[in-house]
Amino acid sequence: MAEQEQQSNNMNRPTLSVVVLCYRAGESAISFTNKLENHLNSFEPNFQLVLVGNYLAGSDDKTGDIILELAKKDEKIKPIIKPKEGMMGWDMRMGMEAADGEYICVIDGDGQFPIDSIQKAYQLIKEKDVDLVKTFREARYDGAYRKFISFWYNVLFRILFPGLNSRDINSKPKIIKREAFKKLNLHSNDWFADAEIMLEVRRLKLTFAEFPVIFSQIKDRRSFVKVSAILEFMRNLVTYRFRKNG
Repeated sequence: MAEQEQQSNNMNRPTLSVVVLCYRAGESAISFTNKLENHLNSFEPNFQLVLVGNYLAGSDDKTGDIILELAKKDEKIKPIIKPKEGMMGWDMRMGMEAADGEYICVIDGDGQFPIDSIQKAYQLIKEKDVDLVKTFREARYDGAYRKFISFWYNVLFRILFPGLNSRDINSKPKIIKREAFKKLNLHSNDWFADAEIMLEVRRLKLTFAEFPVIFSQIKDRRSFVKVSAILEFMRNLVTYRFRKNG
């Protein structure tokens, strides 16, 4: 009986789940979701969208309400709306853990990463039969300061954790096979989440591939990545290095 139930679950499982981090996206979540669904329908109609609209208690963020309205009209949308117990990393874990697909992809919902990179990532993970595919930002238009910080962050990562050979640890989208994701031991609740995924890839000796994208500027809001988040990145890298003994 349990075996039949498992087979039924697998038959009903979406092939691809795309987790969209929508923190404070507001009305822009509507247009982003429409574009994303049109894109996914062009190459993998058996998809699921996991829209993560977690919010800070007491804030005026209406993103969750907007996502719930979208989900009422579309059975392919799975909403994740909870009071925040962390920042980006917590949102990412909640979304990826809720995803039902055979392949789980995560992308920011602000439009800085090109939507069409999801198709290329999906094609690569199937063609190359690797555990994970991600992008690296070949060109980026988010300002000299952010480029400078990202460059030195990746340099520090390679010094502390040699051998991974990833050009841009924090870049998205990232797409991972379901069975590989289940092996990851993720705990980060903050901006370290992308790095933690790649460190788990390194620890478990999972296979991965990456390809270049162009990273756009945010036009209608300021970046959520502050100086405190950058210091948090650095502290977490060093802490992880000595806690895990490399």
